[in-house]
Amino acid sequence: MHSPALQKDLVWLSGLLPYEQASQVVERFGGQTVAVSSLWRATQRHGERLFEAEQARQAAAQVEATPSPRSVEARQPKSLSMDGGMVHIRGEGWKEMKVASIGTVEPRRAGEQSDDEQPSLVHVTNLRYTAVLGEVAPFRSAVWTLILQTRFFATSFSSVVADGAAWIWNVVAELCPDSRQIVDFFHAVQHLSQAAQALFPTDPAQATAWLTKMRAHLTLGQVWFIIHSLNAAHLSDLAHYFVTHQRRMTYQEFREDGCPIGSGAVESAVKQFKVRLTGPGMSWSRAAAQRMLVLRAAILSGTFDALWDDAA
Repeated sequence: MHSPALQKDLVWLSGLLPYEQASQVVERFGGQTVAVSSLWRATQRHGERLFEAEQARQAAAQVEATPSPRSVEARQPKSLSMDGGMVHIRGEGWKEMKVASIGTVEPRRAGEQSDDEQPSLVHVTNLRYTAVLGEVAPFRSAVWTLILQTRFFATSFSSVVADGAAWIWNVVAELCPDSRQIVDFFHAVQHLSQAAQALFPTDPAQATAWLTKMRAHLTLGQVWFIIHSLNAAHLSDLAHYFVTHQRRMTYQEFREDGCPIGSGAVESAVKQFKVRLTGPGMSWSRAAAQRMLVLRAAILSGTFDALWDDAA
């Protein structure tokens, strides 16, 4: 029987690495042999406690009203992003996990490079995460809890960056309607690329020229040029995306106001969750996946110790 402190460390390590790798790390650096099955059992037992503690947090958060901002002039802006990824659930197939991240928006330092093709004047730091396997309703509860925990509204302004998924913007409209809504710039460019192929399916040079021209308009937030061009070509179905999100694509204005225009933070977060949940040959029961999502979110957020104490 391992001590409580060691069990805590083993569960943390099992949320960081696959069980086989965690076992190897314990043996190499801790000088102890811990069977993979023991790590699995400890993670399931304690993971259930952590899952229940997180559920209790979310239940308590649902009755809390939106907090009033305090000293907003002194607080840096915050940004919320949401996205999804697939996890294999035994007996059900591939199911979507929904992930959200909230972080502080900070100016990029002089000489600091952006990873994006569209240079960004800001980046998002001090990230906190939540993730849910299932429908929108439980995810909404998880996001609201994260909003309260990070004091998302206690800032000079807040923004939400995501792709064009309707369910995301429905959640935003309900939870933070006053935040600036921004469609990820690179998702918008992907739609432009699809439109270019539809306009010039047999002329790559023409397609590239049109895409370059319209991307320049998109960068300036001049979305009406794109809409007019597509409507004139009788491609109103492709124009619909830009009509729907036009107010979320004023990129020049967003950049000038210090808002992030890319959802790279949450896309990276989805990858970090998938590293632990979608490795080669991995499949999960629904309950085990839910526990691991809570555990992984706490580890990535740096809140594992606090959640462990709450669960105690």
